[in-house]
Amino acid sequence: MSRILVPYHLDEHLPDLRVPIDVDESIRVDLPDGGDPWHRMATLYDAVAETVAGRIRGGARPVVVSGDCTASLAVLAGMGRAGINPGIVWFDAHGDVQTVETSASGYLGGMPLRILAGYRPELIGRRLGLVPVPPERILLVDARDLDPPEVDYLAGSAIGRHDVADVTDGVIPDGPLYLHLDLDILDPAELAGLRFPAPAGPAATAVWAAARRVLGTGRVAAIGLGCTWHPGHAPDHLREPLDRLLTG
Repeated sequence: MSRILVPYHLDEHLPDLRVPIDVDESIRVDLPDGGDPWHRMATLYDAVAETVAGRIRGGARPVVVSGDCTASLAVLAGMGRAGINPGIVWFDAHGDVQTVETSASGYLGGMPLRILAGYRPELIGRRLGLVPVPPERILLVDARDLDPPEVDYLAGSAIGRHDVADVTDGVIPDGPLYLHLDLDILDPAELAGLRFPAPAGPAATAVWAAARRVLGTGRVAAIGLGCTWHPGHAPDHLREPLDRLLTG
């Protein structure tokens, strides 16, 4: 296993980001000044994708830890460069299926799963060489906090949706997998400092059990860990359960 830290939130470097796992390496890239944030993120994610691809080619299963979920674009691009076209199991309190056209806030961090499913490749996907993941090969877990446009999109999509308790072999996509864990899936009572806390979340023990069932398929080729809290917070109480999950 190779643990890679990408200490960024979108295109913002986060030198004070505290993460609850030990990492083997940290990626820092000199980004273009100003301009299009998609271009800046593409510059960063191209470097991350190359690292991910190299680790997979070397026989490792990379774990990419970041301050947001958009780093998943880099992980999927790296998997593709290494010859893997995975399905996705996406644990998140949010849907992450907004678009530039539907997002009331314009927050780019609310769009990565939609981009992975093929939305507007000219924004960033084409630059990274992303291959769209068919919606029927995507499982969205929890997503209890959805905006109305996301509700409408998911209602007409083949993306699967289940609560953590219902994540079983029968709903996990076939073939190789990318497992994504945005830690804001946890109830905010168990994790302080979240950027976008969503009340009434599942207990940590239920989340770990569901993620363990996905890992138990033996088909997870890469893992993304979204540490979506404000810099300076130190969720050290997650260190032991995450270490057990990732090494078990």
